[in-house]
Amino acid sequence: MTKPTRAVLAFVLFSLSAPAWCAEATAGASLDPNSLLGGLTRVKHARTLRSSSWNPTGRNSDAWTIEPGEKRELANLKGPGCITHVWMTQNGPGVLRNVVLKMYWDNEREPSVLAPLGDFFCLGNGVTNSFQSLPFATSVREENQNKFNATAGLNCYLPMPFRKSARIEVENQGGDKYRQYFYIDYELYDAPLPDDTVYLHAQFRRENPTDGWGPEIKLGSKEYNVVNAEKQAWDENYLILDAKGRGHYIGCNLSVANLTGGWWGEGDDMIWIDGYKWPPDLHGTGSEDYLGHAYGMQKNAYMMNGSSVWQSDTKGYQTSYVFHLTNPVRFEKEIRVTIEHGHGNHQANDYASVAYWYQLEAHQPFGIVPVAQRQPIKQDAEGKWILDPANQTPQKPIELNEERKQMKQEWGKKAAGP
Repeated sequence: MTKPTRAVLAFVLFSLSAPAWCAEATAGASLDPNSLLGGLTRVKHARTLRSSSWNPTGRNSDAWTIEPGEKRELANLKGPGCITHVWMTQNGPGVLRNVVLKMYWDNEREPSVLAPLGDFFCLGNGVTNSFQSLPFATSVREENQNKFNATAGLNCYLPMPFRKSARIEVENQGGDKYRQYFYIDYELYDAPLPDDTVYLHAQFRRENPTDGWGPEIKLGSKEYNVVNAEKQAWDENYLILDAKGRGHYIGCNLSVANLTGGWWGEGDDMIWIDGYKWPPDLHGTGSEDYLGHAYGMQKNAYMMNGSSVWQSDTKGYQTSYVFHLTNPVRFEKEIRVTIEHGHGNHQANDYASVAYWYQLEAHQPFGIVPVAQRQPIKQDAEGKWILDPANQTPQKPIELNEERKQMKQEWGKKAAGP
């Protein structure tokens, strides 16, 4: 038996005692106590339906053409119900970062899911690749692996319950039309969902570049190893999620364009629950450790963690993910999920992320950076990064305290030589 097969078997055995993904609408409106697979042994009071791009004429033109600037509803559902699977594929220039995916629950005005199409499905920097995890999987033809905006089959299996309504929309914020295929599979129930049912949320963020105080300093030297603690860490770490309300954080994907070269990691994850304190409630030991790897990132894609895009295959583009499906981070009032960009935030690379969490509505509204500031940094024929100010996001002021000033001076002397 191979290692991946053993891993799948282990998770299936674990799932026999795990809660189901969605509510079972029974007379008592209770959550299904059975497991993901165990629930298949009981009849449920649910109607299974699908919203898709199929051609009602019966011919084979099953894609929708989405014009520049156009918004299109992919689904407008009336609850109570739960979306159980989303599949999408599309083709067009820049589609993975130009097209924004939006999801609204129960007639809310602000979307609970707001992310570029590719990044939501764990394909960052507009790069396509095949990978599989438990909540997300993508499928790309062999000749299109690790290319920009090639066609890809995108799958999401995260449950998306709703009481009154669910509305899914795409918005083409690019300058070219594109073609969109989709399936949205869902169930409708004949009884209300429990009062403690929480809603899926997803938020995209980007810093290009991160506000590194010493990007010239080589990782591993004594000069980069400065103190990063307390309010300085709270303010300066890369921010993955800032949410208010009650719920649980279930993970993220993190995309890096490695402008500085070498190893981009060593950034500790720091997660604050229900307000600031020091140390934070969860304090990690390095980027690769938070992402479930060790001594750098390895080329693999597992159910709970891995790399959907591998930097050695792409000359510096990396997307990695970690999912807290068995160890969600629960919060009662608010949560702040952060990670250092290089130890002590000394590096200035391109970071982008999507955070995934469930919470009771209403959520704190959040936006998304303009389409120009979402464009991936490209490389020239020699592999040098083409830095375009139009793609950059505003930087926070960089504070050079006395230790940082001293380390920059010492590195400058070392770099200058005798």
